[in-house]
Amino acid sequence: MENLTLPCFAKLNLYLQILNKRPDNYHNIKTVFERIGLCDTLTLKKRRDKSIKISCSDPLVPRGESNLCYRAAELLRRDFGKAGGVDIRITKRIPVGAGLAGGSSNAASTLIGLNKIWGLRLKKEQLLRYARKIGADVAFFLFDTPFALGQGRGDEIKPLRLQGVTSLWHILVVPRIVLSTAKAYEEWDRHKNFKLTKPRCGVKLLIPALRKGDTSLAGVELFNSLADVSEGLHPEIRRIRETLSGFGLKAVLMSGSGPAVMAIVPSRKEALAASRMIKKKERHWRVFVTRTV
Repeated sequence: MENLTLPCFAKLNLYLQILNKRPDNYHNIKTVFERIGLCDTLTLKKRRDKSIKISCSDPLVPRGESNLCYRAAELLRRDFGKAGGVDIRITKRIPVGAGLAGGSSNAASTLIGLNKIWGLRLKKEQLLRYARKIGADVAFFLFDTPFALGQGRGDEIKPLRLQGVTSLWHILVVPRIVLSTAKAYEEWDRHKNFKLTKPRCGVKLLIPALRKGDTSLAGVELFNSLADVSEGLHPEIRRIRETLSGFGLKAVLMSGSGPAVMAIVPSRKEALAASRMIKKKERHWRVFVTRTV
């Protein structure tokens, strides 16, 4: 196999609770991941030499060693003699630095794709070890699951086995700002002894609702420990949340470290109608209609 093209799906966090800071300076968290249809496209093509070359449709994405796809390829190349060079082309649709894990998804698809085109024959557990070296969100994308519970740094993944196919419709609003995940966690560390919002019921209602196929999630608390600090860093995030709530949407939450804010909507029709109203009101926001995949 000389080349391969793969989708790289985005994720949302329907729940994200920071438990404590670890000795390695990461944080222990509990989170519920959802895989959504908004996606990048990754194309891998073998090279005759040993070079790793990155190209991307978005100028915000780094092309060198700081790119997570580059790091994934370099880790595999270092450990396996049969690994060669590769051209990695990323067609970006997931906004960069938005809390949607586009870079992590790209890296996971790079691991999956290079395992095939380089003929490495690595099992999932082996790929997971590489994923955890690259970043906390990468592991989720190695599991073919729409929902999963993430613990540890977020890289200990337990797929949620659902009784039926549960698919949630979302409006996703992304302002034209980039928020560093590291900066958001630094702010949480700085403010953790102050009055930050605390979860009332954890994931005790959310996971059973998903297992039952309750797409309304009525009465279920969505929670994100980083919401307060990220809104403090960028008040526009709060304005997006208030705008979505002002349109009568009940389940509204920032994803990851932000600044993307999502709302759960009962149907595609209602999602499209609400997105048109939001685009008309706030033309500089990027607005997506997407669903679970």
